[in-house]
Amino acid sequence: MSIGSDAGDAGTSWPRVAVFGAGAVGCHFGAKLAEAGVPVTLIARPAHVDAIRKDGLLFESGGQQRRIAISADTSPEPVRDADVVLFCVKTRDTTEGARSLVPLLKPGATVVSMQNGVDNVPKMREAGVDALGAVVYVAASMPGPGHLLHSGRGDLVVGEYGSAQAPSARAAAVSELFERAGVRCKLVADVRGELWTKLVMNCVFNAMSAVGRSRYGPLVERPDTRAVARDLVDECVSVAKAEGVPLADADTLYEAALKLGQAMAPATSSTEQDLSLGRPTEIDSLNGYVAARGEALGVATPVNRALAAMVRLLDVARR
Repeated sequence: MSIGSDAGDAGTSWPRVAVFGAGAVGCHFGAKLAEAGVPVTLIARPAHVDAIRKDGLLFESGGQQRRIAISADTSPEPVRDADVVLFCVKTRDTTEGARSLVPLLKPGATVVSMQNGVDNVPKMREAGVDALGAVVYVAASMPGPGHLLHSGRGDLVVGEYGSAQAPSARAAAVSELFERAGVRCKLVADVRGELWTKLVMNCVFNAMSAVGRSRYGPLVERPDTRAVARDLVDECVSVAKAEGVPLADADTLYEAALKLGQAMAPATSSTEQDLSLGRPTEIDSLNGYVAARGEALGVATPVNRALAAMVRLLDVARR
């Protein structure tokens, strides 16, 4: 593999992987790689690291539990030895997190942004890290220290951020890494359209799930919330078109959102989880981002704007 390798189980050659900012997303994909024999280190908060070092990562999915042995550290030092760094910090920490990586990355290491939002890679480049973009589709949460609860899906899309005619070698290597580990990972030349497609899904579910304290299922079952979802999709598509981003039509994306909600019916959004735990949300990278870009581009986004404002009010009140 072009991104470096290390001897794994049964002589399999794997790159060394560090998961920087290992919350629910990072723990899920780090665990899937570790189970395949990839040498993975989770860089996470002390409570999670202590629990994982003591008993392994508790992985709960489909009513079944298992414990996965995986390295964990509170220090970013494992980045120095990593061939691949999965960058999983919250969007509000993108710039600071990227700057902290700069002196640690070894030559040739590949960094993959596995975050919500559509503008993380440009921010990372400004901070000195030329990252790949990835679109993450997984419903997961951390209900306790070292405890991952997986509620649905678990697949990725990876590619360069910018106009490219064909997938890059490093993106192909990352896709191969996940595919070999049993994680579906679609490879694309330019990830921007895929990031915007995911943004549309996030704008449909994150704020409504948070404001209504609802799982995804009821949001796609009720006629009134489906109508709000349709308005959200229409606004997002209008802003994307004004940005010049190639995106599917609103009808297609609305149907995709309904299918996603049905497939992930038991899930709650990361925004709802952040509010419940008293953590700052990423709403300014989701509905708030669409509203802000809409204002800059002269596109009306009243539903995204209203939901973003309500989430901010809840954010302040709960913290």
